[in-house]
Amino acid sequence: MKAFPNIKTKRLLLRQFNSDDALYVQDLAGHIDIASTTIRIPYPYKDGMAAEWIKTLAKKYMDDMEITLAVTFASDKTLVGAISLMLNRKHDRAEMGYWIGKPYWNKGFGGEAAKAMLKYGFEKLGLHRINAHHFKHNQASGRILQKIGMSYEGCLRHHIKKWDKYEDIECYGILEEEYFKKKSSLKKGG
Repeated sequence: MKAFPNIKTKRLLLRQFNSDDALYVQDLAGHIDIASTTIRIPYPYKDGMAAEWIKTLAKKYMDDMEITLAVTFASDKTLVGAISLMLNRKHDRAEMGYWIGKPYWNKGFGGEAAKAMLKYGFEKLGLHRINAHHFKHNQASGRILQKIGMSYEGCLRHHIKKWDKYEDIECYGILEEEYFKKKSSLKKGG
């Protein structure tokens, strides 16, 4: 069985979810403001749903379909959120998705986790392209994607129906060569 990675940043540790995380996931992801900005998180988030979700993650990772990691503080391992790469190995690409618990908004944790996952996707998984999207009304997520170097690729109008309302989806992406060019430019001070 291949081990999940531990990805460390200045303030965070991205690590495998475990059963002890279930109540924290339910508490954080169960907030209406989290559910309203994500496609897959239900509301209300009922008892047992987080434990069932966590049980699915290892198989998806072993099957090379998805890697989902807990976003935690490096110092005390407090759960902050979650981040994923949904893999499409046939095309060497992945879709990044994440959520950060409301108590941790506006502190840079989403960008820090997303930047680390981007690096992992290109430098460890050998991906050619990583894309992400967000509801148009969630502009904070768009700023994160721009800060990590993704380019705006367009809007899918009324692409998702969430809670009986059609939502526009803003799309972003970055190619492997763009990632490495930006990384090289930063090393040179440019």
